[in-house]
Amino acid sequence: MKPVSKVYTALILIFLFAPIIILLVFSFNASKSLSVFSGFSLHWYEELFRDHQTLGAVRNTLILAVSAALISTAMGTAAAVGIYRLRNRYLRVALDTATNIPMINPDIITGISLMLMFVYVGRLFGAATSLNFVTMLIAHVTFCLPYVILQVLPKLQQMDKALPEAAMDLGCTPLRAFFKVEVPEILPGILTGMIMAFTLSLDDFVISYFTAGNGFETLPIRIYDMTKKTVTPKMYALATIIFFVILALLLVSNLMDSETSQDVKDARTKKKERKKAKA
Repeated sequence: MKPVSKVYTALILIFLFAPIIILLVFSFNASKSLSVFSGFSLHWYEELFRDHQTLGAVRNTLILAVSAALISTAMGTAAAVGIYRLRNRYLRVALDTATNIPMINPDIITGISLMLMFVYVGRLFGAATSLNFVTMLIAHVTFCLPYVILQVLPKLQQMDKALPEAAMDLGCTPLRAFFKVEVPEILPGILTGMIMAFTLSLDDFVISYFTAGNGFETLPIRIYDMTKKTVTPKMYALATIIFFVILALLLVSNLMDSETSQDVKDARTKKKERKKAKA
């Protein structure tokens, strides 16, 4: 069975990573051909940095992703703390269910429903245009929020409950105890949630397409518009840059998670050693 499992694993890896490798290789192609590699060249990277419209879409995407990540991280952390401190079991289950809905709900339904809401509210207040950067930002925060909550909540559950109480016994106010004691303990979860929110916002097309106004174009929408005509290899160059940026963020996130897991293991080991010493 071992040779079969190795072959199966190899096929899965090839299926997953072959398209990415092809994209990386052809981003350095000297010609415009999408099937024949003519030679190594940085021509398409140069073309990418001359395309002001695409660079403008990249700038818009980064502004939107950073804004959505920061807002959803702040709101998601506060929401996670609120859910963690709830004592009513049924209310907590209801909030957990409500948190999962944006993740389970298909993107197209979320996008259409948000678009209808924004148009309705805009007409209610007599706005000249209902869809703009603000509507896109609200939409992105909406679908990023649950992911932040789900990253922060487990860190709160792993934290020693006596820490904030000890800080308040030593003279800290509840707010000061939260920032001085609790935040450092859950910081890996906050940072992981922020990175996840950033990547989700950066990648989103469906919800952005339905909630975008005429004056604000993100990169996924720009690429979709280009597919109606032709996609040049400079898009491969852009995709290559984005791939390595996301890969770097993923590595940082995984490193933080591994360090946190090690800290938890060390804390448990020390607890066991103390119990043995007392015994």
